[in-house]
Amino acid sequence: MHRSIRSQVLNLGVASANFALTATHTHNGPVLSDKLDPFIAYGMSDAQQAQVRTYSDGLATRIVQLVRDTLRDPQTPCTLDYQTVSQHFSYNREGLPYVESEVPILTARTPGGAPLAVLFSYGCHPVTAGSQALFDPDYPGDAVSRIEAATGAFAQFLLGAAGDQNPSGARGWAQRSMRGGELAQAVMSAVARPGSPLTGPTTTHYREVSLPLDVTPTADNLRQLSAVYAARMANTGLPGYYRRHAQQMISQVEAGTFATSIPLPVQSWTFAGTPSLRLLLAGGEIVSGYAVYLRARYGTSSRLLFAGYANEVPAYLPSDELLRRPSTYAGGIDSDFPGIAGGSMTVYGWLGHFRGKPTAGSPDGVEQILINALDAALTAA
Repeated sequence: MHRSIRSQVLNLGVASANFALTATHTHNGPVLSDKLDPFIAYGMSDAQQAQVRTYSDGLATRIVQLVRDTLRDPQTPCTLDYQTVSQHFSYNREGLPYVESEVPILTARTPGGAPLAVLFSYGCHPVTAGSQALFDPDYPGDAVSRIEAATGAFAQFLLGAAGDQNPSGARGWAQRSMRGGELAQAVMSAVARPGSPLTGPTTTHYREVSLPLDVTPTADNLRQLSAVYAARMANTGLPGYYRRHAQQMISQVEAGTFATSIPLPVQSWTFAGTPSLRLLLAGGEIVSGYAVYLRARYGTSSRLLFAGYANEVPAYLPSDELLRRPSTYAGGIDSDFPGIAGGSMTVYGWLGHFRGKPTAGSPDGVEQILINALDAALTAA
């Protein structure tokens, strides 16, 4: 979907580096045709998947039309300012010491100082509502509605490095409204006063990086993979999506259609100012360790707004800390057959988990390759 949308937007005359497609993430939204895999994750029939493709195609058309309409509309002069506040309802569900608490806020204002648009972020999985039977954007949608109602400005949410960050507390509509209200109040209190001015110019950068899966595509290894997937498929004690994933992986091995790496878009926008601000957009459900490392390297959250779930969400993006574990959901590794895809990599539909760097002498794994790409994006823009 992203590639189709981006190609159509580029045909409208927009530079690729100047267009970003971001997702908020929710467990109560419409199914899309790419990820999560409709058959593996939900057991959808061919007819149901056809409905999903129709919806996905319609959504892509609406997004492209939105860009077309925006380009045709008159431009509005504005100033930009940036500041950060904090919230504390995230915790690290993988047991790592990193907890996201920063709430970055980028505000566009009229020359008189009234807010026109508010871009804000937080690193916490939007799953406060729990499993419901209604489409809902979870706490970010609640916060957006409150900010817009109170300020009259357009509001948009960027999800931070939330791959290992969950909301604390119970699940349900009351929790969703409470967390949305807390986040909105923090943002509105900040927007009431100007932050650090951003003066321009703005520079942009877009690239893709290939992240390796821990798959050895020799004939002997593929036979072993098929055998362990057959054992998983036959294990009725496992969830249905595990067994459907095993079925799909056996088919991919037989057809030779499996992937050994995953392409990932990486994007950065730099706004000049005193200080300047870098907006870094990574695809995937990226874990918080990357944000901690890059904020420390590029001037904390006062200088770097780090967001995930941008352009494409092909998988969780774990760190070596997670890939060295014998079992981890975000790392896509299970203790039954650690050499094949487990945890999150099953619903995302991959043959194996990402390649890590277990020892100093090992080839570079996904962590170092991704950090190199993020560094390159930040220094290029």
